Amino acid sequence: MPRGQDTDKDTARQGRIAALVIAGAMLLWMGAQWLGAALGLPARYAFLFDFAALAALFWALVVTYQIWRKRRDN
Repeated sequence: MPRGQDTDKDTARQGRIAALVIAGAMLLWMGAQWLGAALGLPARYAFLFDFAALAALFWALVVTYQIWRKRRDN
């Protein structure tokens, strides 16, 4: 298999992982917000869920930027 195809497959895999992280983070965040409100958890737990979602989204943003740079360089 030529080297270019490996790079394209790696890039596609990274894109799928980033997309899954974005979707999963949002679903978990919405579920945590709903569950926290339903159970009457203190606001500090809501902030904890918010920061965890922000960390996942920041990671996905970095990976997406790396994919963009890699495809732009090719």
